Amino acid sequence: MNLISIADLSRDDILRLLDSAEAFRARRGHHGLPLQGKSLAMIFEKPSTRTRVSLEVAAAELGGHPLYLSAGELQLGRGETIADTARVLSRYVHGITARVYSHNTVVQLAEHASVPVINALSDWEHPLQILADLQTMRQRFPALEGLRVGWIGDGNNVCNSLILASAILGMEITVASPRLYQPKAPILEQAKELGGHPQVVEEPAAAAAGANVLVTDTWVSMGDEAQEAERLRVFGKYQVNSGLLGLAADDVIALHCLPAHRGQEITDEVMDGPRSAVFDEAENRMHTSKAVMAWLMGEK
Repeated sequence: MNLISIADLSRDDILRLLDSAEAFRARRGHHGLPLQGKSLAMIFEKPSTRTRVSLEVAAAELGGHPLYLSAGELQLGRGETIADTARVLSRYVHGITARVYSHNTVVQLAEHASVPVINALSDWEHPLQILADLQTMRQRFPALEGLRVGWIGDGNNVCNSLILASAILGMEITVASPRLYQPKAPILEQAKELGGHPQVVEEPAAAAAGANVLVTDTWVSMGDEAQEAERLRVFGKYQVNSGLLGLAADDVIALHCLPAHRGQEITDEVMDGPRSAVFDEAENRMHTSKAVMAWLMGEK
């Protein structure tokens, strides 16, 4: 099995992974070595702080051996096909993670590898991030089902995975984005097929009203730098600030997958305030990565 989309997981799969992640968090350093003697290839076309460190530490603490492979270190950069790379790596390692520009890259890796492949970010989804977000929500609320989630900003890859997870788990999500940057129709249709009812609006206040969770991300993701001036212009009002928090539920928490551009999509007051769960969310990237790797790569 692979983890390419959050929709590869059932409701029960997600809850089991979150239970496992919480157990790994509670027993860090005393949870055994389910990846003893196993290696993980980590393909990085895009740089990262949280993804690289969380995966490397998670694999090592589970007894595994992580191998960081930048795009420049692989023969992919000299014309080797993704299929051949997947076949070769499968002869050496017990799992592959890939942080890539094109979603098709991780799809092809999964099609041709004979070991589990984990999407560590593509331009279409970011399932590892959403598992960490869900663990963070679960630490703050008694249940995920029925939570009201407001997404503020770009309808990007993280947003896509959150929409699908909300449908699977019975959360209510409203996405506030400028018209040209809203989630794409295929994601919304897939969410509806999964039983969800995602709402898409243009006004941030409409997504924040009564929300238990407010989630945002950078206005200019890696790969969007050529659009930076235009994005900064159109996203100006899509900021998670104290005023927006004031429209949400009394128990609201604020999430951001980081890195944050403070003063743009989120203010210092929110990031460092009592309603912020941003740094718990960042820590949970490690615990949920352990849960995924132990599930896909550990002894069955």
